[in-house]
Amino acid sequence: MIEVIGVRFKRAGKIYYFDPADYPISVDDYVIVETVRGIEFGKVVITEKKVDEEDVVLPLKKVIRVADEKDKLTVVENQEHAEKAFQVCTEKIKKHKLDMNLVDVEYTFDRNKIIFYFTADGRVDFRNLVKDLASQFRTRIELRQIGVRDEAKMLGGIGPCGRMLCCSTFLGDFEPVSIKMAKDQNLSLNPAKISGLCGRLMCCLKYENDDYETAKRELPDIGQSIKTPHGKGKVGGLNILERLVQIELPESGRIIEYTLDELIEEGILAQATE
Repeated sequence: MIEVIGVRFKRAGKIYYFDPADYPISVDDYVIVETVRGIEFGKVVITEKKVDEEDVVLPLKKVIRVADEKDKLTVVENQEHAEKAFQVCTEKIKKHKLDMNLVDVEYTFDRNKIIFYFTADGRVDFRNLVKDLASQFRTRIELRQIGVRDEAKMLGGIGPCGRMLCCSTFLGDFEPVSIKMAKDQNLSLNPAKISGLCGRLMCCLKYENDDYETAKRELPDIGQSIKTPHGKGKVGGLNILERLVQIELPESGRIIEYTLDELIEEGILAQATE
């Protein structure tokens, strides 16, 4: 087991592990570390964590130093330079008549590279654009095409629920979301109601999915015949989250509601038939 700290470089970005290198580091401290992109400035979100060596990429990079006020000012300056670079790049995209939408611009901490994030419907030949940008900024240029979910994560916004987007506030990774999850939760399959600002299925469909899958395994299916102390009936409705089953009794016209525990205790569930 080795001790690591977890560092984020963006508000809701992925967490990367580093060797604390004997520095006294606390959560919410800022540190300077070396990454594949170069020297970077990040926020500590995990400390004193023990992980197996197989769970990290060795050799583990060490923290260069704990960030000071001068480093924080450098980050602010980089953001100001990035805003200017955004304007320049937008103008050059128009000049070259490229079918692409610039989303964000980011400087590495040491200003050895500028990364331009963009969206496009297909492949874009931006070789001449890169040459123009390189001659303008005199540093390494990287143009990175991103998807619509990444665009929403970067730009942020307010979801249908009235809260800030999950992806821009706390989700570090995007998890697969399928239409089956909406069906299992008895949601409307109208795309306008189950899609986020990005146009893809909402990430929150995943949150309760495991609970719904467990409940569906435990509960009878709608339409299934069941023998009850009040006569033979048929499952007419389910409240999956509360584990409630509504059983329709055709002979008496009654509808009886059982909890899952009651179905098990009275042996009713064992008498369920297709």
